[in-house]
Amino acid sequence: QVHIVESGGGLVQPGGSLRLSCAASGIIFSSEIMYWYRQAPGKQRELVAVIKPSGSTSIPDSVKGRFTASRDNAKNTVYLQMNSLKPEDTAIYYCHVIFRGSHYWSQGTQVTVSS
Repeated sequence: QVHIVESGGGLVQPGGSLRLSCAASGIIFSSEIMYWYRQAPGKQRELVAVIKPSGSTSIPDSVKGRFTASRDNAKNTVYLQMNSLKPEDTAIYYCHVIFRGSHYWSQGTQVTVSS
């Protein structure tokens, strides 16, 4: 059975940093591409990071230079490091994997950037 469990998030002031973690079980983690998404109120879900099995990443321009993603295959965990946070980064953040044709999502964690 696949489980995707996310941790981190919370309230941070503009310019601050947060790190999200996402632990996966029930998949061949080291072989899977992992994704980070976010969804702000009233907006569509947005991709914010892709982490390939090798550890190489793809970060969209909207957060490039502020967000970095990484993985630890020994711990079956991916990370999203978010720096220089802005109020527009406020959203629910999700971890995602497609395994054997099925989509799996973490429970989501709220990130609120506000003074």
